[in-house]
Formats: sequence, C-alpha cells, structure tokens
Amino acid sequence: MEQAQKCMIIGASPLKDDRVFKEFSPEEYFIICADGGFETAMRFGIQPDLVIGDFDSATDLPPDDWPTILLPVEKDVTDMQAAVMEGFKRGYSSFVLIGGMGGPRLDHTIANMQVLVYIAEHGGRALMADNTTKIFLITGGKLSLTGMKGAIVSVFPFKEPTCTVTYCGLQYPLDHGVLATGGTLMGVSNAIVEDTADIIVHSGMALILVTVLP
Repeated sequence: MEQAQKCMIIGASPLKDDRVFKEFSPEEYFIICADGGFETAMRFGIQPDLVIGDFDSATDLPPDDWPTILLPVEKDVTDMQAAVMEGFKRGYSSFVLIGGMGGPRLDHTIANMQVLVYIAEHGGRALMADNTTKIFLITGGKLSLTGMKGAIVSVFPFKEPTCTVTYCGLQYPLDHGVLATGGTLMGVSNAIVEDTADIIVHSGMALILVTVLP
C-alpha cells in the first residue's frame, strides 16, 4: 500500500456520527489518536496507526500490543499538540484535526486553535473539522471553498492585531478590508452565495470558520 501523504489527528471531543469521516476518508491518512480520540476511532471502526497521550480523558486504554506513546500527565504540551509534533517527526506536513472542538472543555478547543498556529509556524498546513464546522488558519494566500453555497463564514484576526482580507462569492464582499481584534467584528456571520467562494489574506493571520447549518 502506498504510504499516506497526510496525517489525521483524532482528538477526544465527541462526535455524534461519522459524517466527518465520510468527507475525510481515514484510508487516505496516517492516523494518530490523541488520548481519548482512540475511543472515537474504535466507535467508528477506524484503525489508528498510532495512539499517543497521558490517557487522562480516556475511559479505556489501548491494548498492550497497539503502537502507543505514553505521555506524562504533567507536561508542557497538550495531547493534540504532542500528536502533531509526532506527525512532523514522521515527515508529515499536512494535517486534519478531528475531534478538536466542542465538548465540555472550551479551553481545549481554544488550545487546539493554537495548535493550528503551531502547524503554520512550522511550515505545515492544517484544518480542524467536525460534522458541521471547518476551521482554517491562513497566513497569506487564498482559501477557496467549493460546493458550499449557504454555509456561514466568519473570519477573525488571530495571533496578530489585524488581518487584511478580500472576499469573493460571499454575501457581503470585502476588498482589502482590515479586520481588527476588538473591532466591529464585521468578519462574523457572512454567507457563501456562489458555487466557489474565495477568501484572500493579504496580511496578518486569519482564523476562518465555515459552518454548514443543518
């Protein structure tokens, strides 16, 4: 079998169903389960290539014969970031983070957004996804969204005070608009109205959330 060129990290945040795995087929990825993400993988019949974590959020530990990296509970990185770091060590630079948002721990969701920054600053590409939402972090360049007419799009400056963006194919277009932290939040609740929508980031770092409403 040809080696996967991409890495999927499955975190501990719960998923109601397996829709996200129909869009991002596990067969196309090297799969690392971060801590309780192992239970999510087992629930949906996914065979991870590696499990990593301190297992403080796991109900059951992986079997002894499963490839596992046991981390100390007291450490300086989250299990999700440790999984990403392991992915980089193994030569991967394209990541999909599943099970990284929602759930009872808002701090974990915010921490996983910081993991997107870590990936970008180490030369990688990533998105975080669940069954309804995708989160992208773009530092310069263009994000094209195809076949998502009707989806809600929100854009925020991230890490830096401002970002400059242009929207095409959205209900409220913008041409080199400056979004500022603590500003008017004019990046919130836009909508895709064309078959293809482009978000161009001219400067700064933009956190882009795309939500498909039920």
